[in-house]
Amino acid sequence: MDLDAVTKQSALHAKPDGLTLQYGTAGFRTKAEHLDHVMFRMGLLAVLRSKQTKSTIGVMVTASHNPEEDNGVKLVDPLGEMLAPSWEEHATCLANAEEQDLPRVLVDIGEKAAVNLHQDAFVVIGRDTRPSSEKLSQCVIDGVTVLGGQFHDYGLLTTPQLHYMVYCRNTSGQYGKATIEGYYQKLSTAFVELTKQAFCSGDGQRTLKVDCANGIGALKLREMKHYFSQGLSVQLFNDGTKGKLNHLCGADFVKSHQKPPQGIEMKSNERCCSFDGDADRIIYYYHDADGQFHLVDGDKIAALISSFLKEPLLEIGDSLSLGVVQTAYANGSSTRYLEEVMKVPVYCTKTGVKHLHHKAQEFDIGVYFEANGHGTVLFSKAAEMKIKQLAKELEEDKKRKAAKMLENVIDLFNQATGDAISDMLVIEAILALKGLTVQQWDALYTDLPNRQLKVKVADRQVISTTDAERQAVKPPGLQEAINELVKKYRLSRAFVRPSGTEDIVRVYAEADSQENADSLAYEVSLAVFQLAGGIGERPQPGF
Repeated sequence: MDLDAVTKQSALHAKPDGLTLQYGTAGFRTKAEHLDHVMFRMGLLAVLRSKQTKSTIGVMVTASHNPEEDNGVKLVDPLGEMLAPSWEEHATCLANAEEQDLPRVLVDIGEKAAVNLHQDAFVVIGRDTRPSSEKLSQCVIDGVTVLGGQFHDYGLLTTPQLHYMVYCRNTSGQYGKATIEGYYQKLSTAFVELTKQAFCSGDGQRTLKVDCANGIGALKLREMKHYFSQGLSVQLFNDGTKGKLNHLCGADFVKSHQKPPQGIEMKSNERCCSFDGDADRIIYYYHDADGQFHLVDGDKIAALISSFLKEPLLEIGDSLSLGVVQTAYANGSSTRYLEEVMKVPVYCTKTGVKHLHHKAQEFDIGVYFEANGHGTVLFSKAAEMKIKQLAKELEEDKKRKAAKMLENVIDLFNQATGDAISDMLVIEAILALKGLTVQQWDALYTDLPNRQLKVKVADRQVISTTDAERQAVKPPGLQEAINELVKKYRLSRAFVRPSGTEDIVRVYAEADSQENADSLAYEVSLAVFQLAGGIGERPQPGF
């Protein structure tokens, strides 16, 4: 490791004074002008991680659903997973090191992680469409090359596509070809195979309007759509030709504002969906005949997919385990539908896709979607091999078809932690095979009315939770107060959790009516303000 070269190159990517960042589920994110040094140092870290794992490592330059002036970076581990937690700590330490301490911190990480510095390193890089992303990608490349790492710059990619490239390279092409055409072909072939049995009528059922958040999803979906155009016609809106990234559009906007994005024309009962800026989230929605807006979120996506998977699993008669993983934010009606109607086991984890992903890996088939539309289906290696074997060997036609259907679903799901394009194709295939309209899908269950609020506090660390964040253990008396408030309303529940990044406490409440959900959320907010050191204006009814 040539530390003199690192020091010289680092001076060209100097760290701003007083800036402290934390590597989390989303990697690093902040204003783009503050990220030059972070990108350079993540190039350095990617080389060390590559040497340690003897694998290709990915670096993605994106800030997902954040505003266009922000940017960020996240590393992708060998099998397309998020960076290991111990390396998140290394990332935070390296990003925050003062200039003079950088060589020592690098050596320290190498020693702690037992990195063989003589091992070759290979890093692949992708970026979203933000104006700052190309320059920041070059900073990553500077970090990779100064430590002697080799790299391949894929240029513009969705985040899940970079995860795909990493996984392909580290499985010697067994998962697929590590090219954008390989990605398109793998997913579209599985989609076409899966939907062969679907009844295709000319009633417009197979047309989908897609809000691409003026992001990378538009570019990639435009390149890909002719691969599956016979089975599905996609119409692109907010495609980046005008309008700012994620501004008044995209999955996060639609979910948080409960209304359609600007720039999309919606007719009655038409299926529409929105991606986020890096195309790893998807949300569906429609207007009913009365012009009422309906959101079909990640909970309903999980319900549709898991209920669909259960049928072929029962048909082939194999004892593969199927589980759905949610967070405390999942609507109570979705949990009841899955457990009581579909008889599918449901598990709750802490908020954050890495927690859901980890829990989903405990099943042969693990389904997880956050309510915001970020999620996927994970098939264990054993389940994948078993299903592919059954698709070849089963003699009874119906059973063989069921196994073949599952095999196509395996190929359709990108093993990344969420892929809007992949998820879209799976959802469209299921709706076609089931002959379901978007209204019928939405009617699987009725969401309980809910409300989310924020309370400013002097120090968020006074709040401590357990039971997947559903119970507050500190400060004393808070959980007891919440329990008493919940008793006042029907079908109600509420929980509080500290933000991971700022001194606020997030409050969630649901009840049998919107009025009651709003009232419960306000009362819980007041309890937080009083018992957890609230600052600023006291919570007010009616927000």
